[in-house]
This record gives sequence, structure tokens and C-alpha cells, in this order.
Amino acid sequence: MFGVTRQSVGDWMKRHRARGSKGLKAKQRGRPTGGSLKPWQAAQVVRTIEDRCPEQLKFPFFLWTREAVGLLIERRFGIRLSIWTVGRYLARWGFTSQKPIRRAFEQNPQTVQRWLREQYPAIVKQAKREHAEIYWGDEMGLRSDHTVGRSFSCRGHTPVICGTGQRFGCNMISVITNRGRLNFMVFKKRFRHAVFIEFLNRLVRQVKSPIFLIVDGHPVHKAGAVKRWAEKHTKHFHIFYLPGYSPELNPDEMLNQDVKSNAVGRRRAHTQQELVGTVRSYLWSRQHQPTIVQKYFHNEHVRYAAL
Repeated sequence: MFGVTRQSVGDWMKRHRARGSKGLKAKQRGRPTGGSLKPWQAAQVVRTIEDRCPEQLKFPFFLWTREAVGLLIERRFGIRLSIWTVGRYLARWGFTSQKPIRRAFEQNPQTVQRWLREQYPAIVKQAKREHAEIYWGDEMGLRSDHTVGRSFSCRGHTPVICGTGQRFGCNMISVITNRGRLNFMVFKKRFRHAVFIEFLNRLVRQVKSPIFLIVDGHPVHKAGAVKRWAEKHTKHFHIFYLPGYSPELNPDEMLNQDVKSNAVGRRRAHTQQELVGTVRSYLWSRQHQPTIVQKYFHNEHVRYAAL
């Protein structure tokens, strides 16, 4: 008589047994009418997104997605909004979807601020006083199976990249300055203090002015043999350390990303020797492009080191 299917009747019976007459109550149709945010409520949401992570609020998310922001609004103000409405709010507030930067939980914000406001400015003053040049150093491992970027393919068909089934790699050490100077060493051995000292000997021979080298807290950088070497070369060399778990403060990380994306990621190496040759060739070309090296210092997190 009413054109209702047996499946619908079965669903009604199941809901009635579970919740009684309340289970048969019809849901509201059409666009949700949960209300709109007032200016002070919007300001609170924006401040929370900027200052907190969803996990800190015990949300089942670790990124600020539209669903996470919608849940925040519902829990805090009792207003339920669709994800499309939340998206329009985010666009109005100036938020865009971006790939987040990884930051370790162990990083100490007070130590980072002390580095930016006190320690690094003191290093700059000392370098000017001693007519030294500030170098930023880092090392990186490269693998033959490293893949970055995207490739066009028909919809529903994931592109296949051909390459050797063998796994091999190499390592590189590099230092850069905000004036565009680049020095590097590519090697096959493991990164140990002997390799680092060999690179430092090369660097001291190649650079005539005093060197202020800033690196992270890798155990090799703080090894006793490295400290003894530095003590023998105090007239021409000083080493400084970045705050712990703060790779985003090192401009040399921009060079690492450049090499991975444009040297290793775009060309498949068939042997270890070919991989080493590709990396060396790319770094040699960057040595003759100081303006590009200077642009590494334009990134938001390392802009403080550009001057």
C-alpha cells in the first residue's frame, strides 16, 4: 500500500527493538542548520588551530583536517557544521591545506628560542670580529631505491618505475654559506669520525679565512677525536652545535632535499658507482650556481641565517 520494501520494514523493526519509538523518529532532511560561528568563537578556533595539535586535545586525529576542525567546533560550542561549511570557514580565515613539517616531541622550544635570540647572534658577532666565515654542515645517506615526485598515468593505473632490484647507496657531507659557497665530499664508507676529520682537513685547505662550522648534535660531531682535532686548529676553525632535534634550523637541509629530489629522484642509478657519479656531478653544478645556494637561506625556518 505504501510502497515500502521488506528491507526497510526489517530495519524499522530492528531500530524499534533497540531504542523503542525514539528509534523511529525521522531525521531532519536538507542542509544542516547547526548555526553559524560568532566572531569571538571563530577567533578561539583559529587560535586553537595555530597553537595546538589535535592529539593534544585528545582528538582521534593528528592533523588539522576539516573533520577535526568540525569536531573541535562541535565539542566547544555545540554547533554541528558540514565539512564543506568548515572548509569555507578555513578559507575565509586564511588557512590552506599544506604538507606539514615533521618536528620531534623531544625538541625544547626554550632552547630553540635561546639559539635564535642569543647564541646565533653571538656567533655572528664573533665571526665578524675574527673575520671568519660561517658554514652550515650536514651529512646524508642516499639509496638506490629512493623515489620522489609524481608520474602521469591513466586513471586507476598506478605507474610502474623500472629499476634495479639491488639495493646500494652512498653518503655525502656538505657545508654551505649564505654567500653561496658549497663544499662537499661523497663517500661509500660509513660516517665515522675519521671520515669527518678527513672532510675537515679538506675544508681547512680549501678555505683561507677562519671557519665557524655549525652542525647538529650527531655523535660523530661530538666525538673525542673531532674535539682534539678542533683544538689543534683553533686559529682557523671553531665548531658550534644546533639545538637538539631541530633539523629545520639548518639551511644545509635545503641542499639535502634538493639533491634527493633533483639528482637521485629524477635519474635511476644501476650501480653504486653510477649513483656516486650522479651525486658528485649534481653537486659540482651547484658549486657553480651560488645564487641557487643562497636561495636555500630564503626558507622560512632558516631565513634568520641569511644575513
